[in-house]
Amino acid sequence: MNVLPNPMSVERTPGMRRMLVDLAARLAPRAGYNPTGLAAVRIIRSEEVLHDVPVLYRPGAVFVLQGRKQGMLEGEIYLYDEDHYLAVSVPVPFRMESVASPKDPLLAVYVEFDLPLAAEIAADVETHSPALADARAKSLVSSRMEPEIEDVVMRLLKALADPIETAVLGAAILRELHYRVLVGPQGAAMISALQQKGTSGRIVQSLARLREVYGSEISVPALASEAGMSVPSFHTHFKALTGSSPMQYVKAMRLHEARLMMARGDRTIAEVALSVGYVSPAQFSRDFKRHFRRTASEEVKWVRRHLGELVVEG
Repeated sequence: MNVLPNPMSVERTPGMRRMLVDLAARLAPRAGYNPTGLAAVRIIRSEEVLHDVPVLYRPGAVFVLQGRKQGMLEGEIYLYDEDHYLAVSVPVPFRMESVASPKDPLLAVYVEFDLPLAAEIAADVETHSPALADARAKSLVSSRMEPEIEDVVMRLLKALADPIETAVLGAAILRELHYRVLVGPQGAAMISALQQKGTSGRIVQSLARLREVYGSEISVPALASEAGMSVPSFHTHFKALTGSSPMQYVKAMRLHEARLMMARGDRTIAEVALSVGYVSPAQFSRDFKRHFRRTASEEVKWVRRHLGELVVEG
């Protein structure tokens, strides 16, 4: 896709990659998600091989600088490694594995999208390339780490290493990074999701609604009616975008929220189960172990060890 091309050519070199890794390593001294001077940016550090981990990312992008991750959704594999980044336009539950070691830890930059900013940029881009409106929306996209993207990530890490630069330059660099992702190889699919137009747009709006009411009783016919669709049509389009049925999606959202609640506080399993919409604590415990393949207490220990204080305290 050729949209508003950058007139400057940026070449990738091994030295640039080494510098990226060194900068990220200094910004991420601990395992898990390390905070930065920008609330939307976290640096991930992992020193272990992880298999079949359920994840539910918020809209954003993950740039792996060292190591490898891959996501699995509905039989498709989404690679994000030193040569590819993952962009998420709508939150979808999928399963992830990663490769890392204490000698060569996985280091990655996670940027949570500013959705109003992303939508504003998407509208500007679409004005110059109206054909983008016809692209099919996708929840996950894996794209090659182009030199232009790598250059912005480099400038972002350099700015994060200096509080003054973070304060003065951070917002502008993040805006450029949003833009680079949206004009990247698969940016059209993301723009389509962010614009919330057509059938996919109505599903995206339903996902936002579910985010607000997941702890309450959910009526799929009511969601379908709000989206202006029949129940069968709603199911079909919902699964096409998320890889899940509406109720499977709600269950995953409830379980992920419950996991964080338990990791952050001292509420009982029964209290957490009720707060996320479960009537039966026993059913909650069964669903939890089936989804995460660990009991609630085992999973809380795993979260604190692998995701770090930022997620626990967030």
